[in-house]
Amino acid sequence: MDLSTRYLGFDLPHPFMPGASPMVDDLDMVRRLEDAGAAAITMHSLFEEQLVGEELSAYRFLEGPAHSSGEAMTYMPIPEEYRLGPHEYLEQLRRIKQVVRVPVFGSLNGTTPGGWLEYAKLIVEAGADAIELNLYQVAADPAVSGRELEARNWEMVREVVAELDVPVAVKLSPFYSSLSHFAAQLDAVGVQGMILFNRFYQADIDVEDLEAERTLNLSDSSELLLRLTWLGILSGQLNADLAVSGGVHTALDAVKALMTGAKVVQMVSALLQKGPNYLGDVRRATAEWLEEHEYESLEQMTGSMNMSRCPDPSAFTRANYVKVLAQWRQHGAD
Repeated sequence: MDLSTRYLGFDLPHPFMPGASPMVDDLDMVRRLEDAGAAAITMHSLFEEQLVGEELSAYRFLEGPAHSSGEAMTYMPIPEEYRLGPHEYLEQLRRIKQVVRVPVFGSLNGTTPGGWLEYAKLIVEAGADAIELNLYQVAADPAVSGRELEARNWEMVREVVAELDVPVAVKLSPFYSSLSHFAAQLDAVGVQGMILFNRFYQADIDVEDLEAERTLNLSDSSELLLRLTWLGILSGQLNADLAVSGGVHTALDAVKALMTGAKVVQMVSALLQKGPNYLGDVRRATAEWLEEHEYESLEQMTGSMNMSRCPDPSAFTRANYVKVLAQWRQHGAD
């Protein structure tokens, strides 16, 4: 079975790869992922806060004694929260490039344009074959409008695309006021890929100690439905390649994502739970499914159930909401 696909200009033997995660911090794990057949390796993100924090540390070392204010810098994350600092990140990227033969994608996570984006060039110089920009932001400030937030993100992406000679992909959230419009704006400035979606990590509340707690829950297949909806809507409307991230745990999950338009499938939670070899298991099971259903290639199936090609496009829009409610009322009446 021909599972080959093309993503960010790279001809890949199949669409399965690990998504951004701390798995890349361990070179042995990276080798195991490649041995399991990973089509590419994605680094976890360097955060804008890390890079700005490093610049502030250098400034405080040189200028701090004259303008010290102990509380002014406490908004910055504690450096120990990051396993790899900026310099260690670049060094780890170089090591990974030396031990694998597949493409390696660097990653940046930020919210504002600025000098920290120069680090994208350093990531490329360290060997990254492409850059993934993760637009992870909680819109908590009521003074910042949706238009302003989107304009800021658009400008940040535009700067990176204009400066780099490698492909740029953007990892999006589903919470833009008009995701289709924003995706089209990114498409227009030359973004070559979009990943649907990043996962927002909600805080839990410790009611005894009266603290907001950080939580990390791995995904399950139920999270795929939102991604299928937007893969189906955006696929066929953009020049950029689409990738799915979050909710793919089985071959059937992968088939659904590919049918709605994903070119590649990024897996994290399933690999953390079942180990790197599970990537190969899902790849083989997907090939078997295609053969059983008489597909000749992955390309034949990709996008076959997006909004422009499926038998009932209304399933992706408001009409589906009306029909589902009507069916529920009828079911209740029975």
